[in-house]
Amino acid sequence: MKEFVSSADIQQALTARVQQRTDRRVRDLRVEVSPEGVVLRGHAPSFHVKQLAQHGVRDLLPQVDLHNAIVVVK
Repeated sequence: MKEFVSSADIQQALTARVQQRTDRRVRDLRVEVSPEGVVLRGHAPSFHVKQLAQHGVRDLLPQVDLHNAIVVVK
């Protein structure tokens, strides 16, 4: 029988991967998963960290429709 993964499981895995890739430098990180795609929200200290967060999602879901709404706050 095929196993089904819930959106909560996907959200948890993506959150962990983004935190790992950014060394937890995205404050107030929220990963929103829906049938339409993934949205990243939070606050990053640089555009580099924002990009690392995006790559964290791409590590697990390379083809997903991704919107990176993380705000860079210097």
